[in-house]
Amino acid sequence: MAACWKRILTIFVAAQVLLVVNAFEEEDVPEEWVLLHVVQGQIGAGNYSYLRLNHEGKIVLQMRSLKGDADLYVSDMTLHPSFDEYELQSVTCGQDVVHVPAHFRRPVGIGIYGHPSHLESEFEMKVYYDRTVVQYPFGEASYNPDEMEANQKYSQSTEDESQDEESVFWTILIGILKLILEILF
Repeated sequence: MAACWKRILTIFVAAQVLLVVNAFEEEDVPEEWVLLHVVQGQIGAGNYSYLRLNHEGKIVLQMRSLKGDADLYVSDMTLHPSFDEYELQSVTCGQDVVHVPAHFRRPVGIGIYGHPSHLESEFEMKVYYDRTVVQYPFGEASYNPDEMEANQKYSQSTEDESQDEESVFWTILIGILKLILEILF
């Protein structure tokens, strides 16, 4: 009878351990995130694998190294980002997460780099669409990169014009003062 209870207790403990392990493996993602793709792959040491992101809106890239160490580089300027040329990166030894803003130009280049510390790295990347609504404390369009760039160009051009006008004014004033000094002396 004691052996029977011992076996039941062992099975119960094993089931509890499996339940805890599965709970840790499942990733907690917010309800607002919608899973778009799951990409799995292998990458050799010191090599890149490139992907292209065409989805509009806020995107979350969540990559997990299953074996070795894969790093993530993202850019809206080049389709082949690297550790020398990127806008966003995540280079942890564990889970890599990158939030791609909605204002990034599409297509967005994604570079997955196999760290040289391992001969081969295996990864799994989940691509989520983030539906969260951001509350802007200073109004709806408190930051728009395109608008900011246009405003900077406009302010620089008006600043240049005012400097040109000021330069002409000083040139005329100095010319008049020289003329007066020649007459007096």
